[in-house]
Amino acid sequence: MVAPEDLGAVVRAAQTGDEDAFRQLYRLQQPVLLRYLRVLVGDDAEDVASEAWLQIARDLRSFAGDGDGFRGWTATIARHRAMDLLRAQRRRPQTGAPVEGLDGLRAGDDTAERALELVTTDEAVALIATLPPEMAEAVMLRVVAGLDAKSTGLILGRRAGAVRTAAYRGLRQLAQRLTARDPKPPEQRRSATWTAPVTPAATAALKEMR
Repeated sequence: MVAPEDLGAVVRAAQTGDEDAFRQLYRLQQPVLLRYLRVLVGDDAEDVASEAWLQIARDLRSFAGDGDGFRGWTATIARHRAMDLLRAQRRRPQTGAPVEGLDGLRAGDDTAERALELVTTDEAVALIATLPPEMAEAVMLRVVAGLDAKSTGLILGRRAGAVRTAAYRGLRQLAQRLTARDPKPPEQRRSATWTAPVTPAATAALKEMR
């Protein structure tokens, strides 16, 4: 994971026209944006991400901020493109995850650490998409993208306190649902398939939400 200050240096290099730096930005941010967009627009995530990167490349020179700011900026652009698509299609994102009968099931361990552990699977992305939209976006931006509550609030147009509450409630529901689906101990579960781990900032966010 690239530290915010190092990411800021890569951003500044890319702003000068350094193509290698821009490719590094893409490799770092694309997996996060795709996971976020899959929650918002399902199978259209790659198309929306492509549109987002076109805008990112076009407007990169005008960006002013550090590494964390760049993460928030790219997430905002991706969200705007996703909202454009949803408005055009007049539908909400659909997922193929079967969740019938999961509501109301209680998990034996629904701590923030448990939710963090379970959120690192492709199945979790599909389940996050079944949460109420305000919870799903808060979980993706705070826990997966590693943004702080203030940055997430700016993206979503909500107060930081409301973001913390939505993320925490979403994590609790996610932990319950995933534990109900796969109650085996962590070491017996199938390995995660995401290309990037949950960030240290996300771990701190979870501790803050407890």
